[in-house]
Amino acid sequence: MPEPSSPTVRRRRLAAELRRLRERADLTGEQVAEHMHWSASKVSRIENAHTPPRASEIKKLLALFGVDGQRATELLALAQEASRKGWWEAYTDALPDAHTGYIGLEAEATSSLQWSPEFVIGLMMTEDYTRQVIRDNTRTISPIPPGEIERRVEARMIRQQILKRDPPFELKTVLDESVLRRRIGDDAIMRAQLDQLLELSEYDNIDLRILPLDAPHSIITGAFNLLQFDQVHDVGYHDIVYVEHLTGSLYFEAERDTFHYHLGFQRLSDFALRPQDSRRIIDSSRHIWR
Repeated sequence: MPEPSSPTVRRRRLAAELRRLRERADLTGEQVAEHMHWSASKVSRIENAHTPPRASEIKKLLALFGVDGQRATELLALAQEASRKGWWEAYTDALPDAHTGYIGLEAEATSSLQWSPEFVIGLMMTEDYTRQVIRDNTRTISPIPPGEIERRVEARMIRQQILKRDPPFELKTVLDESVLRRRIGDDAIMRAQLDQLLELSEYDNIDLRILPLDAPHSIITGAFNLLQFDQVHDVGYHDIVYVEHLTGSLYFEAERDTFHYHLGFQRLSDFALRPQDSRRIIDSSRHIWR
C-alpha cells in the first residue's frame, strides 16, 4: 500500500532537505542566490516552504549541491507530490486557515499523541457531538452561517477516515474523566458519543485511556496533539505539537519543546487507567445520560 501522503508535509520535507543539502555543500543562501540569479529572499522562501520551486529550478539546485542519480530522482518525485492538492483544500471556504494547515499535517502523520481535558478529540467525535461543539464555540466567539457549520462537520467526518487507513494511523489519547460527564448537547448526543468511544477503543491502532478525577495530575496544561512522521523518499520530518487556544492555534516544532510534550503525555498516560479499565469507566458513565 502507498504511504500516507500530504502535499503540505511534502512541501515542508522538500524545503528542509534543500536547506540541508545547501548547508552540506557549504554554501550560504546568498551564494546560492547569486549562482541562480535569484534574490536571497527567494532562497529563504523556498527553504521555509513559502515558495514551491519549479522542477527545472530543483534540478539546477541539485546540480549545484552535487546531488544526482537516484537521490535526485527521489527528490524530484517528492517535489511532484508536493504540488498536488489535498482533499481539505475543497473546504477552505468553511475552515479557518490554521485548521486546514493542521489537517494537511495530520494527513501524513503516522501517529498522534493527544491529551484532552475538556472535549472528546476531533477524530473520535460523533457527527452530532461535532456539530454541537462547533455551534457552541462559534456562537460564543464568532457566529457563522448554518451552511458553514455543516461544511465543517463534513470535513471532520472525512478526517476520521484516517483511523481506518492502511498502513494504520496509530492514535494514543488520554481523556480526562470530566469529558465523559461534561454535557455537549442533549442526553442522546452524549450517550451516542460514549458508545462511539467504546467502539473505537477496540480498534487495534487506538489506545484510549481515561485519566480519573482522583488520579495524580502533575501536568498543568491544556489540550495538545503531538504528531509524528516517518521518512518519505529517505527524507525525514520532525515531530510537531499542535495547540489550540481561544482565538487561534500554535505549533511547536523545536526538538526541546516536542520532547517535553512527549514526556508530559507519557506521564499522563502512566497515571491514566489502562485501556480495559478505561472502557469500563466509559461504559459505567453511560447511565448518566439517559
